[in-house]
Amino acid sequence: MIKLTINDIEVSVDTPVTILEAAQGAGINIPTLCHFKGLEPYGGCRLCLVEIERVNRLQTSCTVHVTDGMVVRTETGAIRATRRAMLEFLLINHPLDCAVCDKAGECVLQELVVQYGAAEGRFAEGKRRHPENFNDPFIVRNMERCILCSRCVRMCEEVQGAYAIANTGRGSKSFVEPFSAGRYNCEYCGNCLTVCPVGAITSRSHRHSYRPWYVEAEIQTVCGFCGVGCNMVLQMRGGAIIRTMPDLKGGLNKGLLCVRGRFGYDYVDSDERLNTPLIRKNGQLMPVTWEEAISYVAKRLRDIKKSHGGEAIAAIASPRCTNEDNYMLQKFMRFVLGTNNIDSTARFYYSPVQTYLELMLGVGVTANLLHGIEGSNGVLVIGGDPTAVNPIMGVQVRLACRHGAKVVVVGTPGGLKMFIDYEVVPSLYAEEVVLCAIVNKIVRRKGLRGESYVIEDKIKAIIVPSADDLETSGVSEDIIERVVNDLCAMKTPVIILGQDICQDERVSKKVFLVGAIAYLLNGRIFLMSDRPNYQGVVDMGCVPDMLPGGRPVELGAIEHKIKDTIGGAIPEEKGLNAFEIIEHGQSGALKALYIMGENPIFNFPDRNKTEEAIKNTDFVVVQDIFMTETARLADVVLPSAAWSEKDGSYTNLERRIQRLRKGKSVSVGRPDWRIIADIARALGMKENYTDVRGLWSEITQISPLHSGLTYEELSAGQTIWPYNGKSLRTGEVDFDVEGIDDLPIPDYCQGELPGMHLVPERHLYHSGTITARSKAILDIYPEPYVLINPRQAQLYAVDGKRALSDGDRVTVYTTTGGEVETIIKIDKDVPDCVVLMSNTFERAGSLGMLNYHIDPVLGCLCLDATTVRIERI
Repeated sequence: MIKLTINDIEVSVDTPVTILEAAQGAGINIPTLCHFKGLEPYGGCRLCLVEIERVNRLQTSCTVHVTDGMVVRTETGAIRATRRAMLEFLLINHPLDCAVCDKAGECVLQELVVQYGAAEGRFAEGKRRHPENFNDPFIVRNMERCILCSRCVRMCEEVQGAYAIANTGRGSKSFVEPFSAGRYNCEYCGNCLTVCPVGAITSRSHRHSYRPWYVEAEIQTVCGFCGVGCNMVLQMRGGAIIRTMPDLKGGLNKGLLCVRGRFGYDYVDSDERLNTPLIRKNGQLMPVTWEEAISYVAKRLRDIKKSHGGEAIAAIASPRCTNEDNYMLQKFMRFVLGTNNIDSTARFYYSPVQTYLELMLGVGVTANLLHGIEGSNGVLVIGGDPTAVNPIMGVQVRLACRHGAKVVVVGTPGGLKMFIDYEVVPSLYAEEVVLCAIVNKIVRRKGLRGESYVIEDKIKAIIVPSADDLETSGVSEDIIERVVNDLCAMKTPVIILGQDICQDERVSKKVFLVGAIAYLLNGRIFLMSDRPNYQGVVDMGCVPDMLPGGRPVELGAIEHKIKDTIGGAIPEEKGLNAFEIIEHGQSGALKALYIMGENPIFNFPDRNKTEEAIKNTDFVVVQDIFMTETARLADVVLPSAAWSEKDGSYTNLERRIQRLRKGKSVSVGRPDWRIIADIARALGMKENYTDVRGLWSEITQISPLHSGLTYEELSAGQTIWPYNGKSLRTGEVDFDVEGIDDLPIPDYCQGELPGMHLVPERHLYHSGTITARSKAILDIYPEPYVLINPRQAQLYAVDGKRALSDGDRVTVYTTTGGEVETIIKIDKDVPDCVVLMSNTFERAGSLGMLNYHIDPVLGCLCLDATTVRIERI
């Protein structure tokens, strides 16, 4: 315990901190311009100067640590005079344009000048001039207002790790500029906007349209884009969002946001929003009242159940919807319509991979806290780029590297390229060979742990690739040796696994090899999640074989709770998963399909197959916020509320449950749970929920995992798995691994003219199709494109034709019959024989052009190798 006195107040701190931090903890304000929580102390503005007894000169409180018995004064006459002088120096070049500055009302410099004076300057020289810059889509730069506190530069370097800007020039000609001197060309996270204390860096989206006094309410909520679940604040006026800000008081994202969370929220105000229920009449979707739509849906489902039974009805849930929405959908399907036919896109990757890893390593193996990444001394990334899929997770990896951790990426490093010492980029679909080599060398180096005979017996069966095998797979033995050296030196390793692992053949073997690395190194595993509630979809029972809380359907373990709470019985028939739902729809066996917040025609692979399944199903209901490709084929379309228009909860990739709070007071649609509850009541359901709290109360009574968990606890943001309930415990069990004693070497990229293969791109700026309705995001990524590397582009320089170059319009043809007209972008980081294309824009999505098969062990989606042909238009 360290005791000191600040302004005659006795202050105690447990650990050595700076004087500034000790004062803030005691509620004593010390002004500062260059200090910001989370950034390294800088001591540049000199406004935090304080007097320390028995020290001759004034000291910067942000850099000096407290000592026992220290006596500090923060507001003497000498200190105030010094602060006034420093502010006068700053105002030499700072323009006095507060009336038109977008920072007015929340400008720290403005507040300090009001408090300490320096209202009049004594310098007769003219102020420096620097043109305002509008080159960036999201950011306006006015360097005449810059006070060189370097907050933005330090945020970009020390925390975000983008290294996009720097202090340039010398003396009075110093400015903060991007290295390109033009656009930032960065990740556009906007975190520099958060830390800028003046109006030097402002938001272009809010230029001359925002002032702090416009804000009528601030709503604490969580972001609805990816599985991190960043804590944020919605600033509201007139029932609409005028700005989103990170929650600076706490939260797992520590005051950071990504480009989607900060700028992409405006899709909720899109003119394309659905605003009235639609029923297909005479082949056309026609507007009707809510009462007519609900009555019609209830009647059609009742008739289908009576004629064909509940097994002829299925539902697709949504990882964009809340826990309460998804719970209501599974309750409707199981206990009103009498079927277990319910699934979601979590089936593609997240749910099967998590289930397999838990079978292998134990329940809850992926329930790890994100801030543990920053504190680890080594990170292994496989199957995707976390800086694009989960940007704040990617920032955690960068911070770990800054703290001395080794970062190893198997695959294209993407946003982590500056944070690795070497690249490990296997040729197309050759990750299995590389992982086999890594596991074998780790065993040779460290030996087996002797804790799981099941895992170790399978490790012993792995075939070791030869040096030639590795060369064919694009990675040398020397690189494998460096990887193993780094992995074996890690004391607290983290393994981050992404969706790209689920491509081509033997996915179970690749996931087993990743699990084997975690087992051998005693590492923590994180699963990337490109949707906000994959975990919640699974936990709420929106899978054909699991009830809420992760209890298997066939065990009937919570049947008595269900009977006591809602009086229902668990359907006995085995449910259909997402792939089987499409197959049954295609064959005509499926008679009704209820789709909530999902667009299967666009987000499922093999568009033609999915479209045929939708068309062949007698009755299709779609709940969504936009008229999607699937909604256009539906018999009934019901407008739902968007992310900012409803209350509820999400479960993030840590398995932390967080409150989602309603921001917009006016919604053009209804909450998803409310729509389903109204239909269920029309079909005889007794429960009548007044709000989501009633629904959550029922969840806690039925789900052992969520037992006793209140909304007040959710609001605190500390509800970490296994919550107040009990996890399902399992002992060591056996599991299958496809091809454990086999090692085929992929040869997709061999030969003089290897074919080019289409691979989905996980993009930083877009999140599915909803951000394609965001005007802000479209400013930076307005249309679809395909990425190829310069070597592939040069192949088109034949017969007098020039090579492909940036901006060329092309048609992409696939062997599956897909065809898309788009533009080309050249990127040297794209691997050979790979064509990258995102799944964002209608009529130009990559998933619909790919065929797939189901992994025989995991049951997850495996995208088939699909070659493409590119023709210049």
